[in-house]
Amino acid sequence: MKDKEIKNLIDKEIERQKTSLEMIPSENHTSSDVREALGSLLTDKYAEGYPGKRYYAGLGYYDQLEDLCRERAKKLFGVAHANVQPYSGSPANQAVYFAVLEPGEKSMGMSLPHGGHLTHGWKVNFSAKYYNSVQYEVDKKTSLLDYDKLAKQVLEEKPKLIWVGATAYPRIFDWKRLSEIADSVDAYLVSDIAHIAGLVVAGVHPSPVPHVHIVTTTTHKTLRGPRGAMILVTDKGLEKDPDLAEKIDKAVFPGLQGGPHENSIAGIAVCLKEAARPEFKEYGVQIVKNAKVLAEELMNYGFKLVTDGTDNHLILIDLRNKNILGSEAQDRLEKAGITVNKNSIPFDPNPPFKPSGLRMGTPAITTRGMKEKEMKIIASWINDVINDENNCERVRKEIKDLCKNFPLP
Repeated sequence: MKDKEIKNLIDKEIERQKTSLEMIPSENHTSSDVREALGSLLTDKYAEGYPGKRYYAGLGYYDQLEDLCRERAKKLFGVAHANVQPYSGSPANQAVYFAVLEPGEKSMGMSLPHGGHLTHGWKVNFSAKYYNSVQYEVDKKTSLLDYDKLAKQVLEEKPKLIWVGATAYPRIFDWKRLSEIADSVDAYLVSDIAHIAGLVVAGVHPSPVPHVHIVTTTTHKTLRGPRGAMILVTDKGLEKDPDLAEKIDKAVFPGLQGGPHENSIAGIAVCLKEAARPEFKEYGVQIVKNAKVLAEELMNYGFKLVTDGTDNHLILIDLRNKNILGSEAQDRLEKAGITVNKNSIPFDPNPPFKPSGLRMGTPAITTRGMKEKEMKIIASWINDVINDENNCERVRKEIKDLCKNFPLP
């Protein structure tokens, strides 16, 4: 690269990632094949429209590329239709609203402070400003989703659209029960599996596909692809609305987006092929094993975990018994070479930028080959650093030594 300033920053970030533990649960390390597709000259071309119906010339190979990506997505997730053009998860979710709701109609989603996502109807987001948003919460005692309470709330509110998915919920969703709840008011049920898509593919989290109408997902978390997103329409979705696939496609383009990023779509196609291999299932199984061991070890050190453990790739820690804010703990761990993020806990008494919680996960460190043995070591480091900032320098050196044995892909 001739731009030395940019190259210098890239080189520094590569070195940081090589020598640190990336443990934000929404992050991962892509393969060199994904990065090669992402950095290809496919980025140079506009491809407005869809395969077979483009607005520019010179797109024959792009049609083949996008068709291949769509077919891989349909086969991997077992769905009737796939749109792979959304730029990211939030635009994908916006397209769903645009496809099935009119402005002002009612939707329902999990509250952001209780583990949901901004686009599921949080008050500062478009999803609450342009639609009549109702939020549901987890149980105050257990921090678990109360399906009976949700069923009652849905019958009272009668939303047209219900979102299920989370950014900080460490337990498995009961898709069958959720389907029954949505069907009770004839609502569209959308599963946002951005965090757990790779776990669904690996078979360590139940698939929502038989039970929901629409699935949205990013491609860069547990699925281990480039930044991007997909909207999947299920057989059940087409039974409810035979025009649903067409509505979704029109919502993405021309409703919300112009030219798709075909280099990203190429990277998505690569990651979908990688996810279809047997070794990816082994990877998904190991993610959950690692998260469970890490959770157990942290609890042994006296950390309070929201829901007292995890079923998936992430852990949410309530730090109030450690007398440290999530923001302070995040900075202290970063100093030691462990990258996590501050996070609100359900019914958090503190504001979002100084929350009581800390969120961490195992997708990226599992990609590097770390297993249960390393989780126990990492838990001891987290305990040492949270309890005493003076341990940061020692732990930083030990992490650098560990990382030498687990190179980036």
